[in-house]
Amino acid sequence: MIDGEEMLALVNRRQSDRRYLDKPVEKDKIERILEAGRLSPSACNGQPWRFIVVDEPDLRAEVAAATESQALRMNTFVQQAPVLIVIIREKSNFNSQAGDLLKNKDYSLIDIGIATASMAYQATAEGLGTCIIGWLDEKNIRKLLGIPRSKKVELVLTVGYADSKPREKLRRRPGEVTSYNRY
Repeated sequence: MIDGEEMLALVNRRQSDRRYLDKPVEKDKIERILEAGRLSPSACNGQPWRFIVVDEPDLRAEVAAATESQALRMNTFVQQAPVLIVIIREKSNFNSQAGDLLKNKDYSLIDIGIATASMAYQATAEGLGTCIIGWLDEKNIRKLLGIPRSKKVELVLTVGYADSKPREKLRRRPGEVTSYNRY
């Protein structure tokens, strides 16, 4: 069991990596990363997700290209990642959907974020780097991977051995983002 200090150290180690070594990722590590996503909590246990591992080189290159913007020089590094995990939003269960309507909030998006973060932290524990990509050509990725039109491509998680050193986290001070009992 990991203790509180070890968990906080893991959270501190996790960063968005944008350079990867040309080294394959072991299947058992990918399976544990997927399991971390699968086991993640969700509103009313709706589990509104599906994870597609893209590791076949030609297909991976096409999916990576669907996350790039040459004009904005965004996400060109995705081509380096040996594994991409495409996160699909599935239909949630009835109770979660009812909660969405009653509270005017799409809980499935929160659930997708939690599952993606769980996978990113598991990858960090496995000695791997990740970057969560939200800028993508959904229509193209849907076509490349045979995803039904009724499903939503939300994110792509790059996974690989990072070719970069850990960076100091630049965050606001605790008192600027936390308080007790009042705003």
